[in-house]
Amino acid sequence: MKLVATIEILVYYFTVFGLRSLWQWRKTGKTGFAGVRPGAGILERSAAGLMTLTLLLAPIAPWLGAPLWTESAWLGLAVAAAGIVLTLIAQLQLGASWRIGVDDNERTELVTVGVFAWVRNPIFSAMLLASFGLALAVPTPLALVLPLLLLLALELQVRLVEEPYLERTHGARYRAWAAQTGRFLPLLGRFPEDPSASERAA
Repeated sequence: MKLVATIEILVYYFTVFGLRSLWQWRKTGKTGFAGVRPGAGILERSAAGLMTLTLLLAPIAPWLGAPLWTESAWLGLAVAAAGIVLTLIAQLQLGASWRIGVDDNERTELVTVGVFAWVRNPIFSAMLLASFGLALAVPTPLALVLPLLLLLALELQVRLVEEPYLERTHGARYRAWAAQTGRFLPLLGRFPEDPSASERAA
């Protein structure tokens, strides 16, 4: 099971990072990797570093320590596979707007349809699902900690970097979408309604 889980992780990385970046480059001439912005603060850099750490540790986690139980192995692999498929679906629906990181000098289209009509960050939601599934597949102590570390990294990245960028870039349209659509799960993490928008509509 450790080997199966590791192969699943590596195939996941090859697909959602390697092949997706190649597709992006062929469509736009850019790989989609924006990285950490110049002048980024300590929390923003910590988010990027923590996310990188969880991705590097994931293939190693099944091999460090003994699984605390074995009954959920196949369920975990199925949940991880669902997370991989959902990641790909969300990446494809994001189209040319897909990026890893934020470039303040770039303006991408705001995608609010498909899975983005349900949650604002479906790629991150699917990554968390895959991480949780892999923890169930081979529940070593490290594997069980990684989804929590990934969640912390994604919360920091989204709240400190991506949401402010999208609000600056798309303004009222983004705020209206964020008021109706959850951050990682439907209905959870929505922005408060903009009272000025209601007044303008009246």
